[in-house]
Amino acid sequence: MPKPSEQKTIVQELEKQIAELKLQEGSVAQEEITRLQEQVDLLQRSATAEDKDAWTRVLLARHPQRPYTLDYIQMLFTEFTELHGDRRFGDDGAIVGGFARFNGHPVMVVGHQKGRDTKQKLHRNFGMPNPEGYRKAFRLMQLAAKFNLPIITLVDTPGAYPGIGAEERGQAEAIAFNLKEIPKLRVPIVPIIHGEGGSGGALAISVGDRVLMLENAVYSVIAPESCSSILWRDWEHKEDAARILKLTAEDLLGFKIIDEIVPEPPEGAHADPQATAAAMRTALERCLAELEAISCDERLRRRNERLRALGTLVHES
Repeated sequence: MPKPSEQKTIVQELEKQIAELKLQEGSVAQEEITRLQEQVDLLQRSATAEDKDAWTRVLLARHPQRPYTLDYIQMLFTEFTELHGDRRFGDDGAIVGGFARFNGHPVMVVGHQKGRDTKQKLHRNFGMPNPEGYRKAFRLMQLAAKFNLPIITLVDTPGAYPGIGAEERGQAEAIAFNLKEIPKLRVPIVPIIHGEGGSGGALAISVGDRVLMLENAVYSVIAPESCSSILWRDWEHKEDAARILKLTAEDLLGFKIIDEIVPEPPEGAHADPQATAAAMRTALERCLAELEAISCDERLRRRNERLRALGTLVHES
């Protein structure tokens, strides 16, 4: 966790953002206020990663100082050239992507991006993409396949944006299209979940050959608060919901939803972003080397088998 003086500054900044967001209209702003207040509570009671129950993992995944996608791009890649727009409607600030070099080799990197301050949060739509964001992501992945470049995706979103405009422009279709078409791309694809992996909003860019996940990231079909509101008709049981959702990296590795857990510093990725990035680099290097060592047809066959095995029920006799 941050030092006491740094912690006080972070709390003050979060409280400022809460005050500014209270002037905004809409349920999304209200949900962000609730999430920020939870972070304030976490910092004020000085919770550490030593108490790693499911809800603590959720709070660590949402920590206001946790590195975001653009932070990791800066630490892991060189010569990043961002590309914009889906060529249909517009650009979506919640999805960033472009050409870059990883250890000197050209790749395509795509990921969700949240904002730090209020202005950035609004520009990035709190990390929740619209349909044009997912269509942009797939356009960039197609471009990568055209030039035979590996694809690395960085996943960190509460979920796809649920607004009326997003639904009118085909949010569900955009996500479903990605899920159907990304597995067909004939290049290595390595997603890494480094913050929140929220529902279809995360799944739409996390289909790949090897799925990595940071130790304190979370990955779930629904946010604990939303799950609590459905099952108990309020948000008061969000900690119970987090536990029963089995959203931690350890849970998901056991279910074979992900393939590898990338370690974080004891107090979380925000405590030492460089060390976290170094661990990510090691995992990415190994995965890309293994995937590029096999033929394209064999890679596609294994990818297909991996995807078909997800959610398989085993009946014990």
